[in-house]
Formats: sequence, C-alpha cells, structure tokens
Amino acid sequence: MLPFTARHLLALAAPVAMLAACSGGDAADPAAEGTAAAPAAAAGEAPPVLKEREENFEAIGKAFKAIRGQLDADAPDFALIAASATDINTRAAAIPNHFPAGTSTADGFKTEALPAIWEKPEEFKAAAQKLVDESAKLASLAPGGDKAAVAAQAMAMGGACKGCHDKFRQDDEK
Repeated sequence: MLPFTARHLLALAAPVAMLAACSGGDAADPAAEGTAAAPAAAAGEAPPVLKEREENFEAIGKAFKAIRGQLDADAPDFALIAASATDINTRAAAIPNHFPAGTSTADGFKTEALPAIWEKPEEFKAAAQKLVDESAKLASLAPGGDKAAVAAQAMAMGGACKGCHDKFRQDDEK
C-alpha cells in the first residue's frame, strides 16, 4: 500500500493551491510581479500598496518642490535639480504598479484615484510614461547649468503631472 491515499493527496492539495494563489505574481510572466491585486488585508485594513503609492506621490511632490525652490534661487544648485529629477523619474516609472485592481474607491478604499485609472489603463500608463520622459529630460538638462532651459523643462515636467492629475486624480478641493 502506498503511504498516501487519494484522500491524503486531496487534503494536501488545498493548502498547496492556497499558497500558489497567494504568491502574487504570474509564474509565466515575471514582469507581472507586483502588478497583481494586493493580498487580502485584514478586515477594514488597506492593502500596503495604498500606502506605498501615497508615499511615492508625496516623495515626487517633495522632489518637485525642491526643484522649484532651486529655480527660485539666484544661483540654483543644478546637481540637486538633476538628483531630484532623477528621483522623480525613478518614482514615475513605478506609478502604474501602484494601482492594481481592487484598490479603488469602488473597492471601498479612501483614495484620490479616479476610476478612469482602471477604466483606461493604457491611457493612464501613457500619462505616467510622459512624466518619466519629461523628468529624464530635466535630469539630463540640469548639469548644463542653463537656468532658462532647466526652468522650461521643469514646467514641461509639471505639465505632465497636471495632465495626469486632470484625468486620473480627484480634485483636492472637492
């Protein structure tokens, strides 16, 4: 007689299936890792991705504020501008991964993210990519020390932020 009966195998299959489902990624697509819906949180608790995306956007805002502050100075620190733009660039690339299915207001979470993010995901990814592109341009221009060119590119980068906010973020004043 075999040490495991069919009943034993069935009893083991359920926990194994549960562990596989909790892995969060698609084994066939390593690029999908981190894009699956957040694991179920304790009742009433927001999934960690909500805090991560809020912190990401706060850091982008802080970096952009640092850039604006430098551009208001008589002698801007272009190295700081470049570093801040690079930080924004890195954080902007992560934006699409911070909005997995199941993390909207429709799912019961307090967020300023509009449903359009999930209704028009390709448009949302394109908006995030625009911020990636504009911040990369700013990071590459800053070391040149041309205040007018850097200021113009900072405005373009700010326009990318505004364009995304206009379509995908709830108005702060509502």
